[in-house]
Amino acid sequence: MLPKNYHAPTTPNAEAACMAIGPPVVMWQCWPILLSIALLALGACTVPISQATDKSTGFIKELPEGVALLAAPFQNLQEVTLRPEDGCYWYRHIGPVETTMLPLLTVEGRPICTQVAAKPPITG
Repeated sequence: MLPKNYHAPTTPNAEAACMAIGPPVVMWQCWPILLSIALLALGACTVPISQATDKSTGFIKELPEGVALLAAPFQNLQEVTLRPEDGCYWYRHIGPVETTMLPLLTVEGRPICTQVAAKPPITG
């Protein structure tokens, strides 16, 4: 028997509805959204398969828009290559003394890469 001054806890209608539905039903209702988010996340991590490169020079014909937006303004975006050994973009810098390949950098000074390069284990 409950005392007369006892008040049962109240829950908002939405919370009560979620508790009545249960986790499996909610998961199946959210499945398309979760699947879309997972596919977008995986797609952002992949290297473009058919990135058009000029056969004579080896430079990318058209730089991806996201890379062009990230790159600092002082770099040559017309002669860029993607190196498979580190997964980073490099551009050709023509200086007063020599011409060299330099890593394509963001405004903050970070290299622009498609993936984190795996470092080989140190054996000794």
